[in-house]
Amino acid sequence: MQTVQAALWVVFLLVFLAIAFDFMNGFHDAANSIATVVSTGVLKPGQAVLFAAFFNFIAYFIFHLSVAATIGKGIVAPGVVDTHVVFGALSGAITWNIVTWFYGIPSSSSHALIGGIVGAVIAKAGASALIAAGVFKVVAFIFVSPLLGFLLGSLMMVLVAWLFRRSTPSRTDRWFRRLQLLSAGAYSLGHGGNDAQKTAGIIWLLLIAATSSNVQGLPAWMMATTEHLPVWVVIVCYLAIGFGTMFGGWRIVKTMGQKITKLKPVGGFCAETGGALTLFLATALGIPVSTTHTITGAIVGVGSTQRASAVRWGVAGNIVWAWIFTIPASAFVAAIAYWVSLQVF
Repeated sequence: MQTVQAALWVVFLLVFLAIAFDFMNGFHDAANSIATVVSTGVLKPGQAVLFAAFFNFIAYFIFHLSVAATIGKGIVAPGVVDTHVVFGALSGAITWNIVTWFYGIPSSSSHALIGGIVGAVIAKAGASALIAAGVFKVVAFIFVSPLLGFLLGSLMMVLVAWLFRRSTPSRTDRWFRRLQLLSAGAYSLGHGGNDAQKTAGIIWLLLIAATSSNVQGLPAWMMATTEHLPVWVVIVCYLAIGFGTMFGGWRIVKTMGQKITKLKPVGGFCAETGGALTLFLATALGIPVSTTHTITGAIVGVGSTQRASAVRWGVAGNIVWAWIFTIPASAFVAAIAYWVSLQVF
């Protein structure tokens, strides 16, 4: 049984754990933001991570909190979430992120978090406690976001090839070395806008639970309702993902930038633009999507417009298997972590 003081400290620790996950999300997904611009030689790695981190943060001033609302209110029935569920969800997501980062697999931090929430909630209250429409929307976009990225990336490549058909390769390269800065900035903007809000959403879940449970000593600035998310949560989440991106996920850069297909500046521009448009659409609709899935689909789309053999389908296939296992694997770990937390606090 928790004492009043212990209950308050658990809330603080879980907020810290969520922010750590957000930092890890930026760290893990940094490669998605910078791989194309680094592999094409437009920016050096150090320049690229600072560039991406800046756009990750300024997304705070551009996007509404639609994705945070989906995580905070659209996946789990009201009243089900407590500190044990949040601990389980974050443990499942962080564990999967560490495993995939270690092996250089560009998996989805977003779906690891969703899987963690699903696993912990089922462990506590069964599948009936989930909001089917919200879960279905997330699962559907596991397939929609890479396909949309593929479609937009390949269409961009075809359009650019037609527009610059009379231009010399060297002139085209010079143009797109500049333009790729715009596309990389747009993609990092979309990455920050979608991913930072996911962590804000789970902190929202936690603070709603703490407020409704009347945790004694909970300061007013930490109180939340289904209609109110404290501003500091959003700002801290955007800062954390930006700092995570600055530290970078170098193990994954090589896979995203070189192993799937070899990119030139024009291809990098098309892949990033296709990925950015997909993320803008998903964020506007309040759908938490995988930035990893999105940019991978766009890169494959760009490569496939040259010739099918330009894409290393075996590498892409391995990435798809990681996508398939992300939600069930993180859900399994989350369920175990939920049970452990009941014994500990």
